[in-house]
Amino acid sequence: MTAKICVGQFAGSHGVRGLVKLRSFTAEPADVMTYGPLSDETGTRRFTVTLQGMVKDNFLAKVDGVTSREQAQALAGLRLYVERGALPATEDEDEFYHADLIGLRAELADGTVYGTVKAIYDFGAGDVLEIRTAGGPLEMLPFSKACVPAVDVRGGRIVVDLPAVIEAREGSGDEAEEAGGEEGGDRSGEEGP
Repeated sequence: MTAKICVGQFAGSHGVRGLVKLRSFTAEPADVMTYGPLSDETGTRRFTVTLQGMVKDNFLAKVDGVTSREQAQALAGLRLYVERGALPATEDEDEFYHADLIGLRAELADGTVYGTVKAIYDFGAGDVLEIRTAGGPLEMLPFSKACVPAVDVRGGRIVVDLPAVIEAREGSGDEAEEAGGEEGGDRSGEEGP
């Protein structure tokens, strides 16, 4: 399991007196401040932050030691972390933190090792798992019940059910050649109608 969990990010400066915009990644946005000291990913820089209000979807925050717009802007993009142990325990085995999935073994239903979970992304249409396959390449799978029917954090694994249709990969133009090929240029790797 990951020792630190990302709970927020500084999103830029606000005004000339050193206020920063703070984006919260917690389920309840105001809880970003309730899990203990905030730090950078390495834990070398710690931040004492006081929430001052809201602007659009971000909090306005005062960071101790930051008194100018330039100092606040220098923090833009910095992710804020807390210790994993500071977060509340999940209530049942079907609940988990996304960070708990990083590093888990991905298996097929028959127990064959498929790979390792490297990252989780949310591009706006739902979560996507990035898995380093046992063969080496990275695969992206929707993090849905259909593709990931079982998550066993305590057992150190997830079960993946690969979709029937996987987008063509580089160098997999054999399907087009077997189907008689395509006229009008190189279309290797594309599926036909």
